[in-house]
Amino acid sequence: MSLQTDPQGRLRHLLALEGLPRATLEHLLDRAQALAGHAHGGSAMRGVLAGKAVCTLFFEPSTRTRSSFQLAAARLGADTLNFDASTSSAKKGETDADTLRTIEAMGVHGFVVRHPDDGAVDALARVARPGTVLVNAGDGRHAHPTQGLLDMLTLRQAKGADFSRLKVLIVGDVKHSRVARSDLHALRTLGCGEIRICGPWSLLPGPAVLAGCTVTTDFDAALDGVDAVMMLRLQRERMESGLVSSLQDYHRDYGLTVARLRQAAPDAVVMHPGPMNRGVEIADDVADGPQSLVLRQVANGVAVRMAVLEALLG
Repeated sequence: MSLQTDPQGRLRHLLALEGLPRATLEHLLDRAQALAGHAHGGSAMRGVLAGKAVCTLFFEPSTRTRSSFQLAAARLGADTLNFDASTSSAKKGETDADTLRTIEAMGVHGFVVRHPDDGAVDALARVARPGTVLVNAGDGRHAHPTQGLLDMLTLRQAKGADFSRLKVLIVGDVKHSRVARSDLHALRTLGCGEIRICGPWSLLPGPAVLAGCTVTTDFDAALDGVDAVMMLRLQRERMESGLVSSLQDYHRDYGLTVARLRQAAPDAVVMHPGPMNRGVEIADDVADGPQSLVLRQVANGVAVRMAVLEALLG
């Protein structure tokens, strides 16, 4: 039986985008678009989750994801409980499962979980009480499904719903990126015409992750005619030393500059999940330039997370 869906195909948890039907992804994107007008103010949706509680259960630092989930829950009228592992009984040796059960016992049924270990959110879903729902807010290198959804919403707003005509390039540290994995699952499910992957071999994952993609280490060649460029942060906290020779060399070979961007389609858009290493994977004048959708991605995060919480708890 699927952890994510019930026998009728309804979402029980959102753990990954892999395996979710296209209709489910498109429904969440449609609903997020409809909620966009409520995402940044107003009280019209505050009755949706009134009387329910959502806990942001974070075992890893976060700015964008935690904040936007808190706002999304508040816009829908839920009470929010913020858990920080660094100041909790987890520091005293309490297991993740016991932490979950303790907060469940207080009447909390919605959990947004970030964790440094692959598969940790799936493990919690297996021990959760019936009626408890979990959203994966990023676990290790495994998945970050709401980031994948907000990236698809941003791309759809800029380029339309027909992904079959798009050429999308993902650049950089794909090996350590849960965002890249979720984006790849979503792009494949939505029928993207061509997916290109570029980075040094030391930062590219195995063939299973890259199935169906055009893979190259030549950034300039990869940029030719693409409609969207998704830049990734060098995740130095997850990588062994020596995978890149230096940050200067990395920027020379894989940094997106205005000059390089000219090789893409004239109306190409630039995306980045943040936080950005300016001057490493992306130049200031690209990050802040007219083709950048970075802040729109952040803005869309609230609407997407409203749609997910509504679907699971509403």
